[in-house]
Amino acid sequence: MNKKLAKKLLTYISGGLFLLAFLLNWLNTPKQAVDFLYILSMIAGGYFVVLGAVRGLVKQRFLNIDFLVTIAAIGALYINQLSEAAAVIFFFSLAEFFEEFGIERSRRAVEALIKKSPRTATLKNGETVPIEQVKINDLFIVRPGDLVPLDGKVSTGNSSVDEATITGEPVPKEKHSGDEVFAGTLNQNGYLEVITIKESKDSTFAKIVSLVEKAQRSKAPAQEFIDVFAKYYTPTVVGLAFLMATIPPLFFGGVFMDWLYRALVLLVIACPCSLVISTPVAIASAIGGASKRGILIKGGKYLEALSKIKAVAFDKTRTLTLGEPVVSEVITFNGFAEEMVIADAAGIEKFSSHPLSKSIMDFAESKGIAAHDMRSYQNFAGKGGKANCLVCEDKDHCIGNLKFIGAESHATKEVLEKTEHLERQGKTAVLVSEGKNVMGALAIADEIRPESEDTISQLKKNKIKSVIVTGDNEHTAGYVARQLGIEEVHASLLPDEKVKQVEQLKQHYQHVAMVGDGVNDAPSLATATVGIAMGAGGSDVAIETADVALMNNNLLNIPYAIRLGKKAIVTMKQNIGVSLGIKALFMILALLGHADLQWAIGADSIMAILVILNSLKLFSVR
Repeated sequence: MNKKLAKKLLTYISGGLFLLAFLLNWLNTPKQAVDFLYILSMIAGGYFVVLGAVRGLVKQRFLNIDFLVTIAAIGALYINQLSEAAAVIFFFSLAEFFEEFGIERSRRAVEALIKKSPRTATLKNGETVPIEQVKINDLFIVRPGDLVPLDGKVSTGNSSVDEATITGEPVPKEKHSGDEVFAGTLNQNGYLEVITIKESKDSTFAKIVSLVEKAQRSKAPAQEFIDVFAKYYTPTVVGLAFLMATIPPLFFGGVFMDWLYRALVLLVIACPCSLVISTPVAIASAIGGASKRGILIKGGKYLEALSKIKAVAFDKTRTLTLGEPVVSEVITFNGFAEEMVIADAAGIEKFSSHPLSKSIMDFAESKGIAAHDMRSYQNFAGKGGKANCLVCEDKDHCIGNLKFIGAESHATKEVLEKTEHLERQGKTAVLVSEGKNVMGALAIADEIRPESEDTISQLKKNKIKSVIVTGDNEHTAGYVARQLGIEEVHASLLPDEKVKQVEQLKQHYQHVAMVGDGVNDAPSLATATVGIAMGAGGSDVAIETADVALMNNNLLNIPYAIRLGKKAIVTMKQNIGVSLGIKALFMILALLGHADLQWAIGADSIMAILVILNSLKLFSVR
């Protein structure tokens, strides 16, 4: 059994025994039985506390909070306050359990990445070998539906390759001879022969794995306030208790047992039960409240980090946009009707396996336009397609990009200008022709999320800078930025370049959140102060790597999470301040000999209740 699981189990056992003893005591069960249960509770809950105290004393050379809790529990035992001793141990163990909950970054992100990476490559001679054995300039083949095993350059063949794992772009890239392909990307519909340009250890996909591991290692948990506080608080309290037990008897004729009792009372009072639960209860409440809105926050330190965010870097595809190419507009030429253009386009695309085909057919269906019947379909990989229409007067119809249509028909100046205008807006122009005449163009774009504009507006009102950091091209990224009012755009970035950009943003703004959804975003999510993943439909790697996951993909939850982080920090400071104030009051009374242990315990219990009630307000932050 590992340490984490053992600690969790012992906390449960300690709590169960403590509550059982408390209940039996309330039911007037014989004191011996109740005390026995309290002792068992202390042993279960105190095992790792004592180990922590010894480790702090021996290895770190200072009296940590575990040491104070241990001494306080021993002191409570000495003055025959077993219930208080058990309470000290259990509540401290419970507080530590809350603090550690959700903080540890899961290694499953890297494991998932490795699983997605192809482990073998098929060479041109048909031999299948581990990718580690493939050398630069070796020729390997990639069949339709296969993952590309290594970074390389296409030698022979044409295909559409889904590069979302690397660039995040929603539309697959057409690949021809001389084009570069990346390991981990998906070959969709063509046969490719590829020359290796990087060994497996140097591939772009391998860099993603390495960057995620490196960023996670460099993001060590910040030292919590309670530990910093303990460096000064614990030695001070122990020193005061020692002086209280020794100086009056040695120099002023005091009765040693009386002053020893006062010193032990001071230790028990000083043990910060309400203090140690003040932070974890607030964290648990805030995280619970966030989860009701579909926001998964993976630990308390990320709440604090959210409260400090000064800039938010957004990936574009499937983050600011829906990641689903749709026909946004139809432009007609040469007197053709829009309905005719759509019907012919849908008729040809019925035969195509190109990723944009579905967008065109869905658009025709949404308009209630029946696709024209076509025959004799011919596919031209990476360019477009031809077919004979059984409805129109001229049978010869083509669909495709400007270069393909221009070779098959008369592309007028108007056609060229409109096509270039669409491309400047970041849209893909699919042209349709009949005979030698261009009928029209269907503009296909990635639709912007409905809440994106409001999200950017709210961040701007809170003086938080919004930046686009994307692998998509500059035209598309620039168009989205203009639509949303984002001034800073960094486009055409590979995963390692995204990481560098996030690091530069951190140098400028100190505290930066990164929002993304794909495998290619994982390294930059891990590098940012806070990584925020789009949870619904986002990659498992991105969700595991991120510190916050938006399980309903609502971007408006980002400014909400930042506000929640700020409120949580204010609440924690209130809890800590009041807890320390009560402790200070009773410690002064203990020094003067006026502290009654039962009153002190009662005050601490009331303080704990007030702390919990104050923290529970975070469940309902609007």
